[in-house]
Amino acid sequence: MRGVISGTTGRMNPSHTQHVPVLPVEVLELLQPQPGDTVVDGTLGGGGHARLLAERVGATGQVIGIDRDPAAVEATAASLAELPQVTALHASYVDLPELLGQLQVGRVQGILLDLGLSSDQLADRDRGFSFHSDGPLDLRFDPTQGEPAWKLLARLSADHLAEILYQYGEERLSRRIARRIVERRRESPIRTATELARIVRGAMPNVGRQRIDGATRTFQALRIAVNGELEGLKAALGRLPDLLATGGRLAIISFHSLEDRLVKQAFRDNPAIQGITRKPVQAIAGEAAANPRARSAKLRVAERLPPETA
Repeated sequence: MRGVISGTTGRMNPSHTQHVPVLPVEVLELLQPQPGDTVVDGTLGGGGHARLLAERVGATGQVIGIDRDPAAVEATAASLAELPQVTALHASYVDLPELLGQLQVGRVQGILLDLGLSSDQLADRDRGFSFHSDGPLDLRFDPTQGEPAWKLLARLSADHLAEILYQYGEERLSRRIARRIVERRRESPIRTATELARIVRGAMPNVGRQRIDGATRTFQALRIAVNGELEGLKAALGRLPDLLATGGRLAIISFHSLEDRLVKQAFRDNPAIQGITRKPVQAIAGEAAANPRARSAKLRVAERLPPETA
């Protein structure tokens, strides 16, 4: 099954992306795509990594690009239309075994996951990913599924909210912030990112200029909760190695310690794969300066072992 397929609708401009792929040189060096290979980009985003992979596998190879965000799939399908070896589909990487079965694709030579938020999603002011968004506080990667963040804020108790902020955002002031949210929603519903950011910052002690915005951890926690990100990653880490051919590689780029810890543990504990990056690969100073998103990126790669050693 070849060609670019979307079948989705969205708001992103199909001719332009603000997203710059992180660690592009390192991904290609460690994933080692070869002409004729079939590889999967499980987090298609703006298509930067998919384009690089497509150039390596060539016309005889195949890149299967999937993303939970239908707008990203539609935009990227259009931008990669000149590459017939790319297939772009609206799907979750958790469901990759079923998807490859539907496509009648056997074991693949490589799988890449670039976790977290894309620059295009951050720039979409209608979805609430940016602190400066006056649109609905949605935070879903796939707006067709699940519950938006503003509904979550409207119904959860202060204790439950605090648990989410602490567990998924590692926010030390989780209880204080949760109480402020509950107090504020008694007056009127919290519907936008700017409202939430203002409430969270107001709960912070005044300690001068901070390295990161005080609302960052709260937004991260709510986004992870709304999208079930850690649960999905755990499930995928158990399923994806079985899709690799012997010698095939699984590369995962994470952006915070919660994700990286899961990846590190899975690569260590799964007898079917062997980690080939003793420590996570991080961006050199030049890339980190040019692409702020790369500063926190950590790349880990594992290789599928022969059956007799697995």
